Amino acid sequence: MLRLSRAGLAERWTLFAGALLSVALGVALVQSSLLLIITAATIDPPPGLSEADRMRFADGADTAVAMLGVVLGLAVFLACFIISSTFAFTVDQRRRDLALLRLVGGSRGQVRRLLLGEALLLGLAGAGLGIPAGLGVVTVQGWLLRRFEFVPEGFTGQWRTWILSVSLGTGLLLATAGVLVAARRASRVRPLEALRETGAAARVMTAGRWIAGLLFFGGALALVIVAPHGGPAGGAAMAMNVAMPAAVAVVAFGPLLVPLLARLMPLRGVLGSLARANVGDARRRSASVAAPLIVLVALVVGNTAAGASFSASAVIEQERTTHADFVVVGHSPIDAAPRDGTVPGGTAPGDTTPGNTTPSNTTPSNTTPSNTTPSNTTPSNTTPSNTTPGGTVSGGTVSGVAAVPGVATVSTELSLPGEMTYGEGEDRESEGVSVLVIDPAAYAAVHGTPVTFDGRGAVAGPGGDVPRDGTVRLRLPGGDLGELPVTGSVPAAMSGGANLLLPSGRLTGAQLTGASALSFVALEPGADREAVRAALSRLGPVSDLGDWLRADAADRDSTNRKVMLIVLGLGSLYALIGVVNSVVIGAATRRREFAEARVTGLTRGQVIRAAVLESFAVTGAGLVLGGLAAAAAFAAVLSTTAAVTGVATLEVSWSLLLGVAVVAPAVTALTTLITSWTYTRRPPVTLLAARE
Repeated sequence: MLRLSRAGLAERWTLFAGALLSVALGVALVQSSLLLIITAATIDPPPGLSEADRMRFADGADTAVAMLGVVLGLAVFLACFIISSTFAFTVDQRRRDLALLRLVGGSRGQVRRLLLGEALLLGLAGAGLGIPAGLGVVTVQGWLLRRFEFVPEGFTGQWRTWILSVSLGTGLLLATAGVLVAARRASRVRPLEALRETGAAARVMTAGRWIAGLLFFGGALALVIVAPHGGPAGGAAMAMNVAMPAAVAVVAFGPLLVPLLARLMPLRGVLGSLARANVGDARRRSASVAAPLIVLVALVVGNTAAGASFSASAVIEQERTTHADFVVVGHSPIDAAPRDGTVPGGTAPGDTTPGNTTPSNTTPSNTTPSNTTPSNTTPSNTTPSNTTPGGTVSGGTVSGVAAVPGVATVSTELSLPGEMTYGEGEDRESEGVSVLVIDPAAYAAVHGTPVTFDGRGAVAGPGGDVPRDGTVRLRLPGGDLGELPVTGSVPAAMSGGANLLLPSGRLTGAQLTGASALSFVALEPGADREAVRAALSRLGPVSDLGDWLRADAADRDSTNRKVMLIVLGLGSLYALIGVVNSVVIGAATRRREFAEARVTGLTRGQVIRAAVLESFAVTGAGLVLGGLAAAAAFAAVLSTTAAVTGVATLEVSWSLLLGVAVVAPAVTALTTLITSWTYTRRPPVTLLAARE
């Protein structure tokens, strides 16, 4: 059977070229992601860093690992989906050949072994191409990580010898898994029905499609319903994962939905009617071409809109809950504050020391590992509590800022990196956290959230990821604080924030060295805003609260876009290549159809134009159905933001939507034009006389 499989591949190589490319790219993406994850997980901080910077470096490495884990998961999902749909389409286009094999004595088992043998050969060849291609992909991904400052300069994926066996196994697994269902279905169809295209062979909606479609539809619906009850982090995670099952559900019902929508496309004239008829007649082919496009639109449009929406919702939440007029940004080591309570001159706007990270400078040190998945790249990535500083604190009181005439309340919040350990025995875990040192009364007055510290206890902050009950061990750059009971918590916020809150009077000056501070200033009624601003500007950069929130939101959106580009960039390109593969495979089996159209009176140009119009109809249907899957994510976003902040928020990137709506038809039309022109070069009589 293996020899027969090899002969089949050699004879119909044009039909299998797309499947081979899909396997190779899938292997390359998986290999690249694995190498980068291992490298980021084992990277050592550069020598000479302070303890605080070493903690920030470790936090950034954890961020990169978490993000690359999401890239790996997305790569596996896309590879499985696109390869399985490509193989299913390839097998379906050969149903007459397989029926003839059955008629001459081939059994069902032999048909299955034939197809599995082809898959094994394609898996080996795909892995052979994917391994060197993966070296190029890891270079591109590493460059993106460095370019967006998720990893330090000089970071590159380190080669591991064992990746060869993993890549080879990935290629074989993806290829064989992709053909299993299609091989089983092909072997079960009666040969005469396949030749006549009647009975089971003519049925486009099989029991498997109905079951898969209903299961994934139920999964997407469950996520939409549960997301509002998941809180800021859990709700955002579920909302950003809705697009995947929704897209698979829509694809499963594609043979019904794609022809239906294609009929509604404004295709005029005889050729337009012929194109619509071809879409309805070749339902499997039309659905297979639209499938990767549906997934592409759902993931790109749905997830990017979700990320932008959660960022916008965080701004709305902060504007409602923060009772302040100005934000003073600056940095000064706590132990350098004069004993008389006066304030040093603050810091200049251009200060770029490790402790001074302004809203325009967001790096992995500002993002905790828990906020790095595409399902959770929300405003919590960059929050006021993670950006820096203004004023100094001495003995638990605000120095300088509070003494300015007209200032009613000041909440100066000192941000420190830390390492938290919790759990016992085998369940003991350590992770980097953000610690915020606050004055409870001032924090409550400005943020509207009461905070009560009990003895040596800490309070779980708005950033979450801390056990709400129990004990944690906390280590700061200035020393180990030992075991701390978590005695309370503040509500988790859409904007995220620090993981732990500590009272300002508990830490020594040495423990606060290198802390960054951000002061929220509320004015007395009737105070002269400009006079107060002028006085505060002598202590550090001053911004109106609204301006600061908008700058912070813009920076947060920039970070989210970088994450989305890394997570979805190569995946989107892979999905687009899947669209091209489907068009090429579909055209490779239409040479006889094109010839029959020409002998009935159509010119070569008319046949090509009809094929291009057909691609427009299928692409239009795919865009609409992809938008339908993305709408499921929109529904989850609206319900989640409404439940958390009280205001339903949805931000859609219309420029991105327009770009997808322009690029997708252009790619499918160009591919169809090239393939149909290629397959109509020979005279139609020659094609009809040939045995194919």
